[in-house]
Amino acid sequence: MKIRILAVGQKMPGWVEEGVKEYLRRLPADFRVVFEEIPLGQRRPGSDLQKALAKESDAMLARLKGKEKVIALDVKGKAWSSEQLSSQAEDWRMDGRDVALLIGGPDGLSAECLAQAEQRWSLSPLTLPHPLVRVLLAEQLYRAWTLLSGHPYHR
Repeated sequence: MKIRILAVGQKMPGWVEEGVKEYLRRLPADFRVVFEEIPLGQRRPGSDLQKALAKESDAMLARLKGKEKVIALDVKGKAWSSEQLSSQAEDWRMDGRDVALLIGGPDGLSAECLAQAEQRWSLSPLTLPHPLVRVLLAEQLYRAWTLLSGHPYHR
Protein backbone atom coordinates (compact mmCIF):
# COMPACT_ATOMS: atom_id res chain seq x y z
CA MET A 1 0.00 0.00 0.00
CA LYS A 2 1.17 3.48 -0.78
CA ILE A 3 -0.12 6.51 1.09
CA ARG A 4 0.29 9.83 -0.69
CA ILE A 5 -0.13 12.92 1.44
CA LEU A 6 -1.10 15.87 -0.72
CA ALA A 7 -0.35 18.94 1.38
CA VAL A 8 -0.85 22.59 0.51
CA GLY A 9 2.25 24.63 1.27
CA GLN A 10 5.91 24.49 0.36
CA LYS A 11 9.31 25.27 1.87
CA MET A 12 8.80 23.78 5.30
CA PRO A 13 11.28 24.57 8.07
CA GLY A 14 14.17 22.16 8.57
CA TRP A 15 12.72 20.68 11.75
CA VAL A 16 9.61 19.63 9.80
CA GLU A 17 11.63 17.96 7.05
CA GLU A 18 13.79 16.16 9.63
CA GLY A 19 10.81 15.01 11.71
CA VAL A 20 8.89 13.71 8.71
CA LYS A 21 11.96 11.95 7.28
CA GLU A 22 12.66 10.26 10.60
CA TYR A 23 9.26 8.58 10.76
CA LEU A 24 8.97 7.79 7.05
CA ARG A 25 12.38 6.10 6.92
CA ARG A 26 11.21 3.66 9.61
CA LEU A 27 8.31 2.39 7.52
CA PRO A 28 8.65 -0.74 5.38
CA ALA A 29 8.24 -0.70 1.61
CA ASP A 30 4.77 -2.29 1.82
CA PHE A 31 3.52 0.66 3.94
CA ARG A 32 5.05 3.49 1.96
CA VAL A 33 4.17 7.10 2.74
CA VAL A 34 5.16 10.02 0.52
CA PHE A 35 4.44 13.73 0.79
CA GLU A 36 3.59 15.80 -2.28
CA GLU A 37 3.44 19.56 -1.89
CA ILE A 38 0.79 21.71 -3.55
CA PRO A 39 1.64 25.40 -4.09
CA LEU A 40 -0.17 27.77 -1.78
CA GLY A 41 -2.59 30.09 -3.58
CA GLN A 42 -1.65 33.76 -3.27
CA ARG A 43 -3.24 35.56 -0.38
CA ARG A 44 -2.75 39.30 -0.31
CA PRO A 45 -4.73 42.00 1.43
CA GLY A 46 -7.77 42.70 -0.68
CA SER A 47 -7.30 39.64 -2.90
CA ASP A 48 -10.04 37.13 -3.56
CA LEU A 49 -9.65 34.29 -1.07
CA GLN A 50 -11.89 32.04 -3.17
CA LYS A 51 -9.48 32.31 -6.11
CA ALA A 52 -6.59 31.16 -3.93
CA LEU A 53 -8.64 28.26 -2.58
CA ALA A 54 -9.78 27.32 -6.09
CA LYS A 55 -6.19 27.30 -7.34
CA GLU A 56 -5.12 24.99 -4.49
CA SER A 57 -8.16 22.80 -5.07
CA ASP A 58 -7.56 22.47 -8.83
CA ALA A 59 -3.93 21.51 -8.25
CA MET A 60 -4.86 18.97 -5.59
CA LEU A 61 -7.67 17.38 -7.60
CA ALA A 62 -5.41 17.15 -10.67
CA ARG A 63 -2.99 14.98 -8.67
CA LEU A 64 -5.58 12.47 -7.54
CA LYS A 65 -5.41 9.10 -9.22
CA GLY A 66 -8.62 7.37 -10.24
CA LYS A 67 -8.56 4.37 -7.94
CA GLU A 68 -7.12 5.90 -4.77
CA LYS A 69 -9.10 6.00 -1.57
CA VAL A 70 -9.31 9.72 -0.76
CA ILE A 71 -9.34 10.87 2.85
CA ALA A 72 -9.61 14.55 3.74
CA LEU A 73 -8.08 15.92 6.90
CA ASP A 74 -10.86 18.14 8.14
CA VAL A 75 -11.56 19.64 11.55
CA LYS A 76 -15.19 18.49 11.14
CA GLY A 77 -14.09 14.93 10.40
CA LYS A 78 -14.08 11.95 12.72
CA ALA A 79 -11.37 11.81 15.37
CA TRP A 80 -9.54 8.48 15.70
CA SER A 81 -7.41 7.15 18.51
CA SER A 82 -4.08 5.61 17.53
CA GLU A 83 -5.66 2.16 17.77
CA GLN A 84 -8.56 3.25 15.57
CA LEU A 85 -6.13 4.70 13.03
CA SER A 86 -4.29 1.39 13.02
CA SER A 87 -7.59 -0.38 12.31
CA GLN A 88 -8.35 2.13 9.55
CA ALA A 89 -4.89 1.52 8.04
CA GLU A 90 -5.54 -2.22 8.05
CA ASP A 91 -8.89 -1.60 6.32
CA TRP A 92 -7.12 0.59 3.73
CA ARG A 93 -4.57 -2.16 3.12
CA MET A 94 -7.27 -4.84 2.76
CA ASP A 95 -9.18 -2.57 0.37
CA GLY A 96 -6.33 -3.00 -2.10
CA ARG A 97 -6.19 0.60 -3.22
CA ASP A 98 -3.57 3.21 -2.54
CA VAL A 99 -4.60 6.09 -0.27
CA ALA A 100 -4.47 9.85 -0.78
CA LEU A 101 -4.64 12.01 2.35
CA LEU A 102 -5.54 15.65 1.64
CA ILE A 103 -4.24 18.49 3.81
CA GLY A 104 -5.60 21.92 2.94
CA GLY A 105 -3.95 25.30 3.29
CA PRO A 106 -4.65 27.95 5.91
CA ASP A 107 -8.29 28.10 4.86
CA GLY A 108 -8.81 24.35 4.73
CA LEU A 109 -10.00 22.27 1.80
CA SER A 110 -12.47 23.39 -0.84
CA ALA A 111 -15.94 21.90 -1.05
CA GLU A 112 -14.78 20.11 -4.23
CA CYS A 113 -11.92 18.39 -2.41
CA LEU A 114 -14.17 17.42 0.49
CA ALA A 115 -16.68 15.99 -1.99
CA GLN A 116 -13.99 13.69 -3.42
CA ALA A 117 -13.21 12.24 0.01
CA GLU A 118 -14.60 8.88 1.07
CA GLN A 119 -13.69 9.72 4.65
CA ARG A 120 -12.99 12.83 6.70
CA TRP A 121 -10.47 12.58 9.50
CA SER A 122 -9.88 15.15 12.22
CA LEU A 123 -6.48 15.05 13.90
CA SER A 124 -7.75 17.30 16.67
CA PRO A 125 -10.38 19.91 17.44
CA LEU A 126 -7.43 22.24 18.07
CA THR A 127 -6.15 24.49 15.31
CA LEU A 128 -2.72 23.09 14.46
CA PRO A 129 -0.01 24.83 12.43
CA HIS A 130 0.42 23.14 9.06
CA PRO A 131 4.11 22.32 9.56
CA LEU A 132 3.28 20.52 12.81
CA VAL A 133 0.46 18.59 11.12
CA ARG A 134 2.98 17.01 8.76
CA VAL A 135 5.18 15.73 11.58
CA LEU A 136 2.19 14.61 13.64
CA LEU A 137 0.68 12.78 10.68
CA ALA A 138 3.96 11.01 9.82
CA GLU A 139 4.36 9.91 13.45
CA GLN A 140 0.79 8.67 13.73
CA LEU A 141 1.06 6.67 10.50
CA TYR A 142 4.27 5.13 11.82
CA ARG A 143 2.53 4.36 15.12
CA ALA A 144 -0.38 2.75 13.25
CA TRP A 145 2.06 0.52 11.38
CA THR A 146 3.80 -0.46 14.64
CA LEU A 147 0.46 -1.46 16.13
CA LEU A 148 -0.33 -3.58 13.07
CA SER A 149 3.04 -5.28 13.11
CA GLY A 150 3.31 -5.84 16.86
CA HIS A 151 6.30 -3.54 17.17
CA PRO A 152 6.88 -2.28 20.75
CA TYR A 153 6.93 1.45 19.78
CA HIS A 154 3.32 1.92 20.94
CA ARG A 155 3.28 1.27 24.68
